[in-house]
Amino acid sequence: MADRFLLADVGGTNTRVGLGGAQGLDPVSVQSFRNADHSGLSSIVATYIGQFPGPVTAVCAGVAGPVRDGHAQLTNVDWFIDGQELKEATGARSVHLFNDLQVQGYALDDLPSDSVISLFKGAVAPAGATRLVMGLGTGCNIAVVHRTAQGLRVPPSETGHTSLPYMEGDAGALIGHLSQTHYHKPIEAALSGPGLSRIFRYLSGDTLPAAEIIDCHRRGDIDATDALALFTEILGVVAGNIALAHLPMGGLYFIGGTARAVAPYLAALGFLEHFTAKGPYTPIMREIPIRLVDDDFAALRGCARYLLQSASGRLG
Repeated sequence: MADRFLLADVGGTNTRVGLGGAQGLDPVSVQSFRNADHSGLSSIVATYIGQFPGPVTAVCAGVAGPVRDGHAQLTNVDWFIDGQELKEATGARSVHLFNDLQVQGYALDDLPSDSVISLFKGAVAPAGATRLVMGLGTGCNIAVVHRTAQGLRVPPSETGHTSLPYMEGDAGALIGHLSQTHYHKPIEAALSGPGLSRIFRYLSGDTLPAAEIIDCHRRGDIDATDALALFTEILGVVAGNIALAHLPMGGLYFIGGTARAVAPYLAALGFLEHFTAKGPYTPIMREIPIRLVDDDFAALRGCARYLLQSASGRLG
């Protein structure tokens, strides 16, 4: 019997579910569910399987939250996911849970070419070079993607909850201000959709969602432009620090709704200057290609890639 994979991308607001097999993800099978309409992932899976009945060989889910010992707790919604419960609900032989950025890292070799947009060209990547995925959306996280003889390997990470760096000027003042509500000053307090809203409120006293702030910037609103410029400065410094730690000469890939929204403005607002300002290491930083992933199915493709590696004995 051919393998039939159940794949899930569990976000803070919506969950996408699809099927896959030897050819990877079947895009036609993908459906999206509002988390608010369900009590948990098992409820969504039951609804989905009811529409696509048949045996399931393995389940793989990328989850917007920490994963440990076959369990996951979403960060921005009160869902606890039990791998054993999913195994019993689907009849699958195995269940694999990952942080959502991990599975997006596993997707890099399977993305449609037109979904990867070059933001800053960099140099030609050496064969087997490390890559880095940075997710900007409701939260922020990173995934480091290694190519090995056994296939891709993407270790877990919660870098979005590490502390923002020391900075001077307006950025330093903002980071100090964020400590009033986020005592350890996590990266995602500034670098996320809600983070852009916090920056705008800090500068203007008004509250707007990220999408409206970007619209205001396009219309020439000075507070919105200042907020986006400060966001870009912090993003450049933080992304540069992470890149210097891992040297992703294969590229830095931004992914997520906030990343797609801010990407058109990064060049004009000086992102590359902040990203590469690393003293004697500036020439190396300039060689790192920077790209944007514009594919809503990336996490599902990554789930399929991991299961295919596992099925062939090439464990990720």
